[in-house]
Amino acid sequence: MALNLHNLKPAYGAKKNKKRVGRGDASGHGTYATRGLKGQKARSGGKGGLRLKGLKSTIQNTPKLGGFRSLKPKLEVVNLESLEKKFENNDIITPVKLAELGLIKNTRNGVKILGMGKLTKKLIIKASRFSNSAKEAISKAGGQAIFLNQVKEENKVLRKKNN
Repeated sequence: MALNLHNLKPAYGAKKNKKRVGRGDASGHGTYATRGLKGQKARSGGKGGLRLKGLKSTIQNTPKLGGFRSLKPKLEVVNLESLEKKFENNDIITPVKLAELGLIKNTRNGVKILGMGKLTKKLIIKASRFSNSAKEAISKAGGQAIFLNQVKEENKVLRKKNN
Protein backbone atom coordinates (compact mmCIF):
# COMPACT_ATOMS: atom_id res chain seq x y z
CA MET A 1 0.00 0.00 0.00
CA ALA A 2 1.33 3.42 -1.01
CA LEU A 3 1.80 6.18 1.58
CA ASN A 4 -0.47 9.13 0.76
CA LEU A 5 -2.05 11.99 2.68
CA HIS A 6 -5.43 10.25 2.89
CA ASN A 7 -4.05 7.17 4.64
CA LEU A 8 -1.60 8.83 7.10
CA LYS A 9 -2.28 8.08 10.78
CA PRO A 10 -0.37 8.80 13.99
CA ALA A 11 1.48 5.89 15.63
CA TYR A 12 -0.47 3.73 18.04
CA GLY A 13 -0.54 5.34 21.54
CA ALA A 14 0.67 8.72 20.28
CA LYS A 15 -2.75 10.31 20.70
CA LYS A 16 -4.40 10.25 24.12
CA ASN A 17 -7.87 11.36 24.95
CA LYS A 18 -8.14 14.42 27.17
CA LYS A 19 -8.76 13.67 30.85
CA ARG A 20 -12.38 14.73 31.43
CA VAL A 21 -12.47 15.52 35.10
CA GLY A 22 -15.63 16.18 37.10
CA ARG A 23 -17.98 14.25 34.87
CA GLY A 24 -19.35 11.80 37.41
CA ASP A 25 -18.43 8.35 38.68
CA ALA A 26 -18.84 6.58 35.32
CA SER A 27 -16.05 8.67 33.76
CA GLY A 28 -13.40 6.76 35.68
CA HIS A 29 -12.40 9.94 37.54
CA GLY A 30 -15.41 10.18 39.79
CA THR A 31 -16.11 11.04 43.44
CA TYR A 32 -13.09 13.30 44.12
CA ALA A 33 -12.27 14.03 40.45
CA THR A 34 -8.55 13.05 40.89
CA ARG A 35 -8.06 15.68 43.62
CA GLY A 36 -7.70 13.31 46.56
CA LEU A 37 -9.39 13.79 49.91
CA LYS A 38 -9.71 17.18 51.62
CA GLY A 39 -6.92 19.73 52.01
CA GLN A 40 -6.17 22.97 50.20
CA LYS A 41 -5.41 21.32 46.88
CA ALA A 42 -8.77 19.54 46.94
CA ARG A 43 -10.64 22.85 47.06
CA SER A 44 -11.34 25.25 44.22
CA GLY A 45 -8.67 27.92 43.78
CA GLY A 46 -6.30 26.16 46.14
CA LYS A 47 -3.57 25.01 43.81
CA GLY A 48 -1.51 28.15 43.10
CA GLY A 49 0.84 28.53 46.05
CA LEU A 50 3.64 31.12 46.14
CA ARG A 51 5.31 32.17 42.94
CA LEU A 52 8.99 32.90 43.42
CA LYS A 53 10.29 35.62 41.18
CA GLY A 54 14.05 35.47 41.24
CA LEU A 55 15.94 38.51 42.52
CA LYS A 56 18.22 38.55 39.50
CA SER A 57 15.36 39.05 37.06
CA THR A 58 13.88 41.80 39.27
CA ILE A 59 17.19 43.67 39.27
CA GLN A 60 17.57 43.24 35.51
CA ASN A 61 14.07 44.58 34.88
CA THR A 62 14.46 47.76 36.94
CA PRO A 63 15.42 50.82 34.88
CA LYS A 64 18.97 51.97 35.44
CA LEU A 65 19.87 55.58 36.20
CA GLY A 66 22.83 56.90 34.22
CA GLY A 67 25.57 59.04 35.74
CA PHE A 68 25.56 60.75 39.11
CA ARG A 69 25.31 64.25 40.52
CA SER A 70 28.20 65.40 42.65
CA LEU A 71 27.29 67.18 45.87
CA LYS A 72 30.51 69.20 45.88
CA PRO A 73 29.96 72.83 44.85
CA LYS A 74 31.49 73.72 41.48
CA LEU A 75 34.01 76.56 41.36
CA GLU A 76 33.41 79.47 38.99
CA VAL A 77 36.06 79.48 36.27
CA VAL A 78 37.88 82.50 34.77
CA ASN A 79 40.63 82.43 32.13
CA LEU A 80 43.64 84.74 32.03
CA GLU A 81 42.63 86.11 28.62
CA SER A 82 39.40 87.59 30.05
CA LEU A 83 41.37 89.17 32.93
CA GLU A 84 43.77 90.67 30.37
CA LYS A 85 40.85 92.32 28.52
CA LYS A 86 38.90 93.63 31.53
CA PHE A 87 41.58 94.88 33.95
CA GLU A 88 44.37 97.47 33.88
CA ASN A 89 47.96 97.19 35.11
CA ASN A 90 48.42 96.91 38.94
CA ASP A 91 44.70 96.17 39.57
CA ILE A 92 43.67 94.06 42.54
CA ILE A 93 41.23 91.40 41.37
CA THR A 94 38.77 89.84 43.83
CA PRO A 95 35.80 87.53 43.26
CA VAL A 96 33.44 90.46 44.00
CA LYS A 97 35.01 92.52 41.17
CA LEU A 98 34.77 89.54 38.82
CA ALA A 99 31.05 89.20 39.64
CA GLU A 100 30.46 92.95 39.09
CA LEU A 101 32.05 92.75 35.63
CA GLY A 102 29.96 89.68 34.77
CA LEU A 103 32.88 87.26 34.45
CA ILE A 104 31.32 84.96 37.07
CA LYS A 105 27.72 84.47 38.23
CA ASN A 106 28.26 84.32 41.98
CA THR A 107 31.08 84.27 44.52
CA ARG A 108 29.49 81.74 46.86
CA ASN A 109 31.32 78.60 45.68
CA GLY A 110 34.69 80.22 45.00
CA VAL A 111 36.70 81.09 41.89
CA LYS A 112 39.39 79.20 40.00
CA ILE A 113 41.75 81.00 37.64
CA LEU A 114 42.82 79.00 34.60
CA GLY A 115 45.87 79.67 32.42
CA MET A 116 44.19 79.97 29.00
CA GLY A 117 45.50 82.98 27.09
CA LYS A 118 48.45 85.33 27.63
CA LEU A 119 48.88 87.77 30.49
CA THR A 120 51.07 90.86 29.99
CA LYS A 121 49.74 93.07 32.80
CA LYS A 122 50.94 93.02 36.39
CA LEU A 123 47.85 91.92 38.37
CA ILE A 124 47.23 90.97 41.99
CA ILE A 125 44.65 88.19 41.85
CA LYS A 126 42.81 86.82 44.88
CA ALA A 127 40.98 83.55 44.20
CA SER A 128 40.14 80.21 45.78
CA ARG A 129 42.34 78.21 43.41
CA PHE A 130 44.77 78.63 40.53
CA SER A 131 45.90 76.20 37.87
CA ASN A 132 49.66 75.66 37.68
CA SER A 133 49.88 77.33 34.27
CA ALA A 134 47.92 80.36 35.57
CA LYS A 135 50.26 80.72 38.58
CA GLU A 136 53.30 80.63 36.31
CA ALA A 137 51.83 83.18 33.87
CA ILE A 138 50.87 85.59 36.69
CA SER A 139 54.32 85.40 38.30
CA LYS A 140 56.06 85.85 34.90
CA ALA A 141 54.01 89.01 34.28
CA GLY A 142 55.14 90.30 37.69
CA GLY A 143 51.81 89.84 39.46
CA GLN A 144 50.73 87.89 42.52
CA ALA A 145 48.43 84.87 42.92
CA ILE A 146 46.92 84.98 46.41
CA PHE A 147 44.76 82.13 47.71
CA LEU A 148 41.64 83.44 49.49
CA ASN A 149 41.68 80.57 51.98
CA GLN A 150 45.17 81.61 53.10
CA VAL A 151 44.01 85.20 53.63
CA LYS A 152 41.10 84.01 55.78
CA GLU A 153 43.38 81.76 57.85
CA GLU A 154 45.93 84.57 58.32
CA ASN A 155 43.14 86.89 59.53
CA LYS A 156 42.02 84.25 62.04
CA VAL A 157 45.57 83.92 63.37
CA LEU A 158 45.87 87.72 63.69
CA ARG A 159 42.55 87.93 65.56
CA LYS A 160 43.69 85.25 68.00
CA LYS A 161 46.98 87.06 68.63
CA ASN A 162 45.18 90.39 69.23
CA ASN A 163 42.74 88.86 71.69
